[in-house]
Amino acid sequence: MKANIDTVLVGTRVFLVPYRREHVPKYHEWMLDEELRTLTASEPLTLEEEYEMQEKWQSDEDKLTFIILARESESTMQTAEMSETLSQDDERLKKYPMVGDVNIFLHGDIRSASTPKEGEKEEEEFTAEVEIMIAEPSFRRKGLAYDALQLMLGYATGQPKLFKLSSSIPDSKLNIPPQSLITRISESNTPSIRLFEKLGFAITKRVEVFQEIEMRFNYSA
Repeated sequence: MKANIDTVLVGTRVFLVPYRREHVPKYHEWMLDEELRTLTASEPLTLEEEYEMQEKWQSDEDKLTFIILARESESTMQTAEMSETLSQDDERLKKYPMVGDVNIFLHGDIRSASTPKEGEKEEEEFTAEVEIMIAEPSFRRKGLAYDALQLMLGYATGQPKLFKLSSSIPDSKLNIPPQSLITRISESNTPSIRLFEKLGFAITKRVEVFQEIEMRFNYSA
């Protein structure tokens, strides 16, 4: 999405950076793993196709994507610098490992989220589907996914305090209505279900045929 093409989000444990061409080889390496493809419902692509996909996602207005960089304990940045505005070309970011990605996929017309039309079909409802992947096994269960989702959701909705973010983040101007946030997770993926519950999501639907659940952000204004 062009909205975040120059945006870097700074968290306690992660940096979120735009998905760029230099990230493609590592991303392609991840997607060679059949388990990751299954978890993300992805088709195997050639490296060339992966480059084409990156270019497409960068311009599509219905896909908001960030690459997750892990802030390891031996950080080269001082704590006082955490709140500074970073450029995606900042050389210091190259020191941090690429460990996953976080996405929001927009479905429908955002105007229907606040002013639904009478008789509108359910499938036309505006939703913002959230997905996250920590692809590197050694970086799982370390709080990176929670930190990344806080940043992404605070940025996308323009309401960082709603997701317990104490520091300011760049304004995306997307202003996705929080009540439109959903995620779909395998019903056996208990850690992910608990993660989204911690962020304020609640189970609203079970889809037996796909053995998955749908969760929505529990928002009341």
